[in-house]
Amino acid sequence: MSKRFVVIAIFIIASAIVGGTFGSGMRGYGSSAMQGNLPGAVDQSASVVNTSFSRNNNAIASVEQAYQAAVEVVSNNYGGEVDYEKMNQAAIQGMLSALDPHSAFFPRPEFTKLREDQDSRFYGIGVNILRHHDGVYVQSPVDNTPAARSGLRYGDRIVEVDGKDARDWTGEQVSKNVRGARGEPVTIKIERAGALAPLYFTIVRDAVPLPSIRNAFMVNPGTGYIGLQGGFTHTTGDELRRAVGALKKENLRQLVLDLRNNPGGLLDQAITVAGQFLPRDHTIVSVRGREYEQPRIYKNNEVDPEDFPLVVLINRNSASASEIVAGAIQDHGRGLVVGETSFGKGLVQRVFQLPFGTGLTLTTAKYYTPFGRLIQRDYTNGSLYDYYVRHDPEDDAQPTQPSRSASPTSSTVPTQPTLAGPAAEPTPTPVPTGPAIRTAAGRVFYGGGGITPDVEVKPLDASPLRARISEAAFYFTRELAAGKLPGLENYRVEQVQYGRFPRSTDFAVTDRVLEAFRNYLRRSPELQLTSAQADTDSEFARLRIRTEVVTAAYGNEAGGRILLESDPQLGRSLEALPEAKRLAESIRRGTALS
Repeated sequence: MSKRFVVIAIFIIASAIVGGTFGSGMRGYGSSAMQGNLPGAVDQSASVVNTSFSRNNNAIASVEQAYQAAVEVVSNNYGGEVDYEKMNQAAIQGMLSALDPHSAFFPRPEFTKLREDQDSRFYGIGVNILRHHDGVYVQSPVDNTPAARSGLRYGDRIVEVDGKDARDWTGEQVSKNVRGARGEPVTIKIERAGALAPLYFTIVRDAVPLPSIRNAFMVNPGTGYIGLQGGFTHTTGDELRRAVGALKKENLRQLVLDLRNNPGGLLDQAITVAGQFLPRDHTIVSVRGREYEQPRIYKNNEVDPEDFPLVVLINRNSASASEIVAGAIQDHGRGLVVGETSFGKGLVQRVFQLPFGTGLTLTTAKYYTPFGRLIQRDYTNGSLYDYYVRHDPEDDAQPTQPSRSASPTSSTVPTQPTLAGPAAEPTPTPVPTGPAIRTAAGRVFYGGGGITPDVEVKPLDASPLRARISEAAFYFTRELAAGKLPGLENYRVEQVQYGRFPRSTDFAVTDRVLEAFRNYLRRSPELQLTSAQADTDSEFARLRIRTEVVTAAYGNEAGGRILLESDPQLGRSLEALPEAKRLAESIRRGTALS
């Protein structure tokens, strides 16, 4: 592989990635300038361009010479075998890492996955999985996918994939091996609670949807909830229209739009989402950078936007495209923003396709809210670890929301056990560094530190004890749903009943169930949780057990609704809706709120 691979990009795919904090390891996808295909905000006028280096020929020549000299020294003197492809990829990544936290290199498999994620689907089996302490388990098959049709169940432990031992694999490794070409079979060996011997499933891979909207329902009469937490992909705007339309049929009069943990995605979809709530011709976002002589301004061109009261819910992992939406709603006073200060990802990337199926994202500009706030927080001080991982003492073990044991996603991408904390949070909490910006109704906000909520609310309290309760609740429910607990056979789940949602009486966690949980803990010392410890937070234990058993019976979306019932951030969002209505009305009248 030539040294020129390091410095020459053969193709440019102008895809606007407004991507946020997700990706491989701590590396994030980026954001860019419009009409794109890749997670993040990326311009996608798919032109083929031969990249020119005329401005910096001397500097580039010296880089090439130094790199070539280093390769020759390694080739002629290294005492072991040289993996030139690996070495070259590391050189590119090192070069990009010296620029900013969001310029990143993608080897062929990761670049392929990047494209799949943008297309809102991939080829696999369609199952939510989660790594627990002794292996990777099925959390829930996705409706109408090969996994669901084959009979995989909640609590199935994946021990082999195509004959390869998977007992010590991470969720990511299982996901990688389960995915493949459409129409190709994959054989999975699982251990099932109650089964005397391992079970084998040969499943033919097919297209699996990756929806942006994971939950949409009426919280109470007139009030709707839409969980837009799956990124901004090609289908996001249409998904939102369908969700709002369905809720209108149930007499929707006001809405909470949940963008928590949404890592970002396509810029054009962020504009479409914000545009469904903002008046026509209102500015949604502007992009400023080297490629623009003047800021590039994007305005709403939706013909008939919604005008009902709106609250947008964000947290520390709401990034990029999510921040564009929240910032536009907040700047124009169209609704209130509730939750925690967002991630602060406002760099614009272009996606460059390199030879050999690889690619990179490169920062080319920054984006700003309608009234001129820079969202990107400072990354020049501290390490990359400090940029992504929060370690403030007062926030140890805090989740970004009362999260599921597995996120409601149709992919086989793993998620961490609940209450373990997110994989990418800023340290410290973003501090605004930009000038004061006066927005609609005379409100003042500051740029340079993410989107600051109008109403700050912490997530559900968490602790190491609650993390252990959540883990134990999964293993207990695995036995409960398999019908293995005497006297509780009515909790047995034969198969998922998709499309059903729990009534208050469905799978109630009675005192009898809680006593069975205590007995289970007494004979399961490996869980490192005593019955006495569980009793100190018995209400949380009830919540987690019911969440798990509803997930087993009705699927991830139904289980997610159980957690939302006890979500303090959602609760405060509902309380803020009257204030959001007053704010929007004052903006329309041209008056300020006192």
